[in-house]
Amino acid sequence: MKIGKTYSEIELLHDLVSPDTQDDAIRYLYREHYSKVLVYIKQNGGSNEDAEDLFQDAVINFIRILKEGKFRGECSSGTFLYSLARHAWLNEFKRRNRARVREEKFGKGMETIELDSSQKLVTNEVKMQLQQLLENLGETCKKILMAFYYEELSMRDILTQLNYENEQVVRNKKYKCLKKLTEVLASHPQTVKNLQSVLSYE
Repeated sequence: MKIGKTYSEIELLHDLVSPDTQDDAIRYLYREHYSKVLVYIKQNGGSNEDAEDLFQDAVINFIRILKEGKFRGECSSGTFLYSLARHAWLNEFKRRNRARVREEKFGKGMETIELDSSQKLVTNEVKMQLQQLLENLGETCKKILMAFYYEELSMRDILTQLNYENEQVVRNKKYKCLKKLTEVLASHPQTVKNLQSVLSYE
């Protein structure tokens, strides 16, 4: 069995932000830290697919933080990556519980709280802005990200829609699309601010 490259902390942080060495560094993160995240998420109501998606997103966020010079090194890269994944899962778990509660209230005929007209206008405006940003990513990325985040389709469902070879190919493509979206959002800070404002209404 082939053993991947090992890293010192300094080497790892350097290689994660270097295009020529990034892939090997990411493989190292998966090899060393993914299993710990998988155990945590499965012990707290998640699935293998949840762990794969959240760890992938955590890696992307970690690399973005490194590039922005915001990683202070107060803990190891592994500890920091785990905390990103853990925080993301807590938010996702809360979101799912809120959705479940809303569904239960609707089923019982209880009244739901609607956004007022001004909030709806802001929401629609942000949706239009995000739609434009997704258009800039290309049709394939737009379909994958909309299917996963907006329609909440599983990787298997997306695979069926887009006719890729297997689910891993879809995950790899989603990873690349998220990287592109991160870069685009970095140049549109007002859209990010508006999105955060809309999400605070939920």
